[in-house]
Amino acid sequence: MDASQNQVIEKRHIATDPQICGGKPCVSGTRIRVWDIHVWHDLHGTSPEEIVSEFPQITVADVHAALMFYHDNRELLEQQDRESQRHLDELRTRYPSKVTAKSKRASDDSIPS
Repeated sequence: MDASQNQVIEKRHIATDPQICGGKPCVSGTRIRVWDIHVWHDLHGTSPEEIVSEFPQITVADVHAALMFYHDNRELLEQQDRESQRHLDELRTRYPSKVTAKSKRASDDSIPS
């Protein structure tokens, strides 16, 4: 066996970058967040192969790495999700949707059945 056959090849599957998705962990080289893969797989029952068929820029190994990262860092990622939800709630309060307000007014004006 020559030296080239003994080399270990390692791919870093998960990366964080403050310039990408607000620094949330993503599959390396993409904007696909670890949290999203967790939701698709663990909450919606999507298989790793189905996820890859929807996002062919990632591999099944990337999906498994993301799931492992989620389970290794569950508390941190759930905290990030809570903070994101709080921020969205603040924005919705500060800047209410005119579309939602119009549709609510229209339904309020309708004749009761």
